[in-house]
Amino acid sequence: MAVSLRASVKRAVLALASALMLVVACANDVESSGQPNDGAEDVATGLAVPWGIAFLGDGSALIAERDSGSVKRLVSGEVTDAGSVAGVAPRGEGGLLGLATAGDTVFAYLTTGQDNRVVRMRFDGNTLTGQTPIFTGIPAGSRHDGGRIAFGPDGKLYVATGETGNPGLSQDKSSLGGKLLRINPDGSIPSDNPDPSSPIWSYGHRNIQGLAWDSAGRLWATEYGANRVDELNLIQPGGNYGWPTAEGRSDEPGLINPAVEWATGEASPSGLAYYGGSLWVACLRGQRLYRIPVGGDGALGEPVALFAGQYGRLRTVEPAPDGTLWFSTSNRDGRGSPRPGDDRILRLAP
Repeated sequence: MAVSLRASVKRAVLALASALMLVVACANDVESSGQPNDGAEDVATGLAVPWGIAFLGDGSALIAERDSGSVKRLVSGEVTDAGSVAGVAPRGEGGLLGLATAGDTVFAYLTTGQDNRVVRMRFDGNTLTGQTPIFTGIPAGSRHDGGRIAFGPDGKLYVATGETGNPGLSQDKSSLGGKLLRINPDGSIPSDNPDPSSPIWSYGHRNIQGLAWDSAGRLWATEYGANRVDELNLIQPGGNYGWPTAEGRSDEPGLINPAVEWATGEASPSGLAYYGGSLWVACLRGQRLYRIPVGGDGALGEPVALFAGQYGRLRTVEPAPDGTLWFSTSNRDGRGSPRPGDDRILRLAP
């Protein structure tokens, strides 16, 4: 009787092992056949060059469309109009760019006919109202307009600018071009900036496109290179990041080297987010999303590329209140190849 029982148990274990092997084999077949198995899903489709994404207290999202100057509201997969930002003059890479929120106050970075600037509005639950400029005079052009804005853990608003194709502006501390700026929410200059009379937080940048703080409060920024390398930089107050003296790593004294470099065809890093212990980089020309683990001491792990070529050009990546990670495409920006449903926002639960 005992022998029979042991034989029955043995047969059951062998059958279970065979079944598990079959499941694994089937899963591998699905992956190798190229069927979707990436964990990303559409949140919204049919958008026109979405640039900035910012979340409101109720969990809904505001989305800036670069060329139309429109702001859309996304609630439970439904996209509605939240209004337009007045004065947007889109040209080339300029237009309605970054968004940031503080309660029901909405901040936007936009290109006008004269400059790039930051404006403040209020969202009343349905529409944007009361547009007021709080910071003006940032150089504007058809390219290298920067545009990312974000609130830091210190409650200050950080504003990324480009050098508009004029490299000399980046080292010129009398110019706001090619800089990372730090201002108060009313547009005034914080007294603890490196120079209390200047909004400049760091300089020597070509065209910052992404900003994110890790769990230790370190500020990271993505930046387009020119011909050789793109960069991920760890930002230091008052730091000089080298452009146009250097592109990428340099032995020049006084210049801060990038934390990560990519060949320009592998990146063109735009959006940046910190989520789940890693930095996430949305890439335009590289058409991929990089995940870069961040250690407690700030040491970075090896970048891992996700979705390479799957969705086309990726512009923005943001952690969402529901615990997922959102990222957007930019295939209708004049440099991509639009696909059915573009442009879209996707959701990933890593």
